[in-house]
Amino acid sequence: MKSFFAFLVSVLALCAPGSILAQQAESIITESSDPVEDVYLDDVVRKTMIFENRVLPYEPLREADIPWERRLWRIIDVREKINLPFIYPPQPFFTIIAEAAKSGEIKVFKDEAFKEMMSPEEVMGKLVNIDTSLVFNPDTYEDEVVITNSPINPEDIQKYRVKEMWYFDEESSRMGVRILGIAPIKDYIDENTGEFKYAIPMFWVYYPEARETLSRYNVFTEGNDAAPGTWYDLFEQRRFSSYIYKQSNVLDMRLDDFYNGPEKGIERLMESERIKMELFNWEHDLWSY
Repeated sequence: MKSFFAFLVSVLALCAPGSILAQQAESIITESSDPVEDVYLDDVVRKTMIFENRVLPYEPLREADIPWERRLWRIIDVREKINLPFIYPPQPFFTIIAEAAKSGEIKVFKDEAFKEMMSPEEVMGKLVNIDTSLVFNPDTYEDEVVITNSPINPEDIQKYRVKEMWYFDEESSRMGVRILGIAPIKDYIDENTGEFKYAIPMFWVYYPEARETLSRYNVFTEGNDAAPGTWYDLFEQRRFSSYIYKQSNVLDMRLDDFYNGPEKGIERLMESERIKMELFNWEHDLWSY
């Protein structure tokens, strides 16, 4: 009887380490079942402040308190140094708004007056390049037309149009500005000569509705990776460079129409700066010292 008891104790002693190892193995498997990005951080701390940030609603305005306003249209050229975050390779701005438009998270429009909303099919059609080519068919010994669809390269979007409203708030006695819409510009090139033909907006994003979406995406900030900010911050703080290409006028014409031709580029830029200074002086003259 004693010998059987000793045998049983020795068997349990041998099995105990195995059970401990099995439990350790189970814990390892459980930990590795978590998402990789939750286990291996590409940072020193998990960043959650941006996702917890809330977008403040616009301050209420009364029509009676707005005695003056003016619409302006600007061009943001992403090739300028301050605008390089728009083409930050890991997440270009065009990719953000394109994906949000495809998913229906933000609504996009055909026109800058925000009257004709685009359907998901129309949005998908805008986000691909349609190319045709002749391919030799060895079975029929004839050339056949083949149509291929390729997604637009975000690096090809080099400009954005911004429509905004400048206004004077009589209640607070200050000048204000609100962005109304943003549109990516697509350049069309002649296939035969390779020369630039024209540029048109692909679609218009209604900015007041898109602020919530833009507040969830980081924007690269030079010099401090710990506080990158969001695209909402960039537009609200106006941390971009642009030039005016149109202001509201009785003929509804752009500066290109008034100063037509490639040799008139300097005149267009000078007129753009004149409009900027006119806005500055208009607000400055409201005050007396």
